[in-house]
Amino acid sequence: RHTAAMTTWNTPPTVIVLAWGRGDRFVASGGTGSKLKAMLVGKPVLDHTLEAVRASGLPWHLEDAGHAGMGGSLGAAVRATANATRWLILPADLPLVQAATLQKVAQARQDSAAAAQPVYQGQRGHPVGFGAASGAALSALSGPQGAAPVLRALREAGAVVDVAVDDAGILTDIDTLGDLARA
Repeated sequence: RHTAAMTTWNTPPTVIVLAWGRGDRFVASGGTGSKLKAMLVGKPVLDHTLEAVRASGLPWHLEDAGHAGMGGSLGAAVRATANATRWLILPADLPLVQAATLQKVAQARQDSAAAAQPVYQGQRGHPVGFGAASGAALSALSGPQGAAPVLRALREAGAVVDVAVDDAGILTDIDTLGDLARA
């Protein structure tokens, strides 16, 4: 249970699963159809990602409507979850991400102006957590670029918490048939 007296970082973030994109690289590599529907160990890629999200116990929102680019999808998702106080942004093509990683990034102590990003063996990945103060900037996103400019500004301000995780799934996105085979 959460009360109004709890601070923002104690309120669980809403996981935004970004499941819209053209998948041009997947098709160019010889794939057919949506990379999110491609089979991985007997299930579509998207199903694996959603299993981890559900297992995390965090509230979540699937953004799978057609928007102009990742920025458009992300902006629409943040607007659709306007009552959230924090967000974890998770591209749907990360089928190996672990529920424990989602929870660890969600629990990273941050104030409303901060962000949190998982790091595996020195490489930053997803999901990226954003505090309430980023809501306006995230909801205003449009076009092909996602939240990178928002995250970059926070990093330049020293307001990003790097969260060490033991999860290569934060880096294992499916963009090509080769990526799918490696996963």
